[in-house]
Amino acid sequence: MEIRKRYFLSKKDVKKIKKELEVFFENVDEIIPKKGNVEIAITDDFEIILVDKEPIAFKKDDKVIPTLKLLLKSLPDKNLVVVDIGAIKFLINGADVMAPGIVDADENIKEEDVVFVVDENHKKPICVGIALMNGKEMKEADKGKAIKNLHYVGDKIWNFKG
Repeated sequence: MEIRKRYFLSKKDVKKIKKELEVFFENVDEIIPKKGNVEIAITDDFEIILVDKEPIAFKKDDKVIPTLKLLLKSLPDKNLVVVDIGAIKFLINGADVMAPGIVDADENIKEEDVVFVVDENHKKPICVGIALMNGKEMKEADKGKAIKNLHYVGDKIWNFKG
């Protein structure tokens, strides 16, 4: 992934990002410390937000979306979707999440929400996506796409070196 542009963010922009991340995390000041160097790396596909050269989030369609590396450190307790073991091999190759593979989902999820997909055994994040149906429908549906996969283990964002 080629970086086209990279620059440090102003305090005002950092504040905006913190506000967007507060939707998912209570410990935003730990994620983006006051003395942290916050940068944006612009690539052809994404704007990646870095804190001390670590990718913590990316922007897609004006939404700030946490990276899996951040989720491994601090997993929110909302917007979680649990998938069965059989779905993992497809998800880590970039496939969208299909409803039959979903074991459980936060019923407060609404269509277009950012969601975090975890495996049923270890509850480790596998991918981040956008909900294509609400949480209740995800649990009940037996066919169709439930989540658009935006970022998964092993993709360009996962492998990004700051």
